[in-house]
Amino acid sequence: MADLNRVNPESLAKPSGFSHAVVGRGTSVFLAGQTGMDASGAIVEGGMVAQFEQALANLLTALREAGGTPDRLASLTIYIVDMDDYRAHSREIGAVWQRLVGREFPAMAGVGVARLWDVEALVELQGLAVL
Repeated sequence: MADLNRVNPESLAKPSGFSHAVVGRGTSVFLAGQTGMDASGAIVEGGMVAQFEQALANLLTALREAGGTPDRLASLTIYIVDMDDYRAHSREIGAVWQRLVGREFPAMAGVGVARLWDVEALVELQGLAVL
């Protein structure tokens, strides 16, 4: 029996776009980091939002192939090359999230990095789901 319980203690600041903790019981699916790479192996054009959308779509494709759905995401780490660019587009990125995933938020972390494996990549998403 799979179960996810999102925990947001009142003693912590109200989360916006993430959950403070997620308790999961079931089968764990570890999702490899996904960038804004299309099926041909090229990083999509269009900047941060386009790359975030492609990376999230890639992650969700892997999750679906493993038997899961977007609401089963328990944890997500976002590796970001340019934090100022990411923050400047946070509303657009949030709209992409809501369109592809909905309003269920995993425990999340955004980590600034100097660069990613693909030099053109601006963002990479790595996750954990519980089925």
